[in-house]
This record gives sequence, C-alpha cells and structure tokens, in this order.
Amino acid sequence: MGVYDFRGEMLMNQGADMDLSLIEKEEDRLVEVLKGYGRIAVGFSGGVDSTFLAVVAREVLGKDAVRAYTLLPPHVARWEAAEAAELARRFDLPHRLIEVPFVEEVRENPPDRCYRCKRILFGAIKRMAEEDGYPVVCDGTNASDPEEDRPGMRALRELGVRSPLREAGLTKERIRDLSRAFGLPTWDKPPYSCLITRIPHGVRVDEALFRRIEEAELLFLRAGFRQVRVRHHGDLARIELGSDDLERFLSSGDRDGIVARCKELGYRYVTLDLEGYRTGSMSVKEGTCGSA
Repeated sequence: MGVYDFRGEMLMNQGADMDLSLIEKEEDRLVEVLKGYGRIAVGFSGGVDSTFLAVVAREVLGKDAVRAYTLLPPHVARWEAAEAAELARRFDLPHRLIEVPFVEEVRENPPDRCYRCKRILFGAIKRMAEEDGYPVVCDGTNASDPEEDRPGMRALRELGVRSPLREAGLTKERIRDLSRAFGLPTWDKPPYSCLITRIPHGVRVDEALFRRIEEAELLFLRAGFRQVRVRHHGDLARIELGSDDLERFLSSGDRDGIVARCKELGYRYVTLDLEGYRTGSMSVKEGTCGSA
C-alpha cells in the first residue's frame, strides 16, 4: 500500500483564495520566535501543527538549520510514520525516522502513561538533536491546546522543549487557515494520536495488540471514513466515527466486510458508539497527548 492510498484525496495539494494580509501579524510573530531559536529540531508527526511548523521554520531559518525527527515506538501507527517521512521528502526537510523499543514503564499502561511516554520520546529526540547540532527542540503545541491537567505537556516543560506556535499565539484554527493558504496538504487533516489511547489504563499492552488496533482502523480509513477510533475492550471493539460518518457507515456496503475483518483480527464483538468520535472517551483524564 502506498503512503496515501487510503487518503489520497484528503492529502492532495489544495490551494486557497485567502488574503494573506489578514494573517501577517501572526506570521510575523512566529518568524520572530523562530529567528530567536537559531538551529532547531522539530518533533515531527506529519500532523497539521508539526508539518506547518517544520515547513515554515525551513523557510525562515534555511534548510540546514532545521531537522525533523519522527520516532516510531510500537504504539505509533506504521502508516502515520510513513506519511511523516513522505511529507518530509515532499517539502525537502532534513529528516530522521527512527524506531525505538517499547519500555516497560509504558507497557504497564499506568494512568500517567502520557507523561512517561513524552519524557522518553522527546528525551530521545533531545539527545539525537544535540548530537546532530540542533540545540533547541520544538514541538507543535499551539495556543488552542489547554495546559491544565495534561501531564504530556508537563514532560515537555521539564525537558525544556519549546512550542513556537503557542508562543506566537497561533490557534489550531489559524494554523489550518495558514496551512491552506500556503498550500500544505495537511491543512484539513483530522487529528490522530498514538494507539495506546485506545486502551483503558491498567491493561498491559504489547506490540501485537497495537498492530490489531491499527489494522482495524485502517479498514475504516481505506473505506474513506476520515476520523475513526477503535477502542479496545478485550474481545469487544467499540468504534467511534466522526459525526458525518455515523449514518454513512450504517448504510455503507463496506459495513459487513469491515465487521467480518475486525472479527478475523480477534474481536468477538464489533459495536458502533452512537456518541461518535470524541476525545477522552476512555477515561475522564484521557487526551493528555493531544486529541485521542
């Protein structure tokens, strides 16, 4: 399967008719922040925020002053990392894609898993970036991301990771507008998150479980459903779809095939959550790594 086979239409380069003078103020603030950093490393998932940040930083600082780092632990979807690598190639971004092992403290899936994971992954980026000559590590946190009750963001603060989009006051909506104006194919890309957010706290996880969830979600993505979460509850898969897709799935000719394939993957029951996709559905305090 090619990187964009199941979402090619969404990732096509789409232009827009936008008056750039309306966004000049925010853009200038971001340029000022980036110039103050010098050489930077960007934690690069290939999502809306990190793609916008990396591409703009390359334009502002120059190709040699920016490097994108994508780490691939077992709980990140393989297709997501491949997509990030392809985007880096497309925009001529220096890039490192590195597989990292699963550590026991995350495998146990404790309530503070996002804090532990962020510390491990961005700690690895920080060490690699220093070796490569990039003293400042940045992430794609924006001004719309709430800081309270988000242990993942606490980990970033402890590591000294900078968030230039947040510092520049750029909201998620503005970043999407800017991305569209700049012709970035990620401007309307739905949020995604690591696969461990599909599993209740305290359930020990392993690589086989992540691959099962990833394959189940790919069934929906390949069928054209833009936003999906397969929440894992033992032998039951609880499917969350975007509000626009709920009715379409029920009447879709793909439904029976998707259900049958989910059962082949090991689920005895496949249920559709009528509330649809939402962050935090696995626990009250879920979503600490971003949209889950």
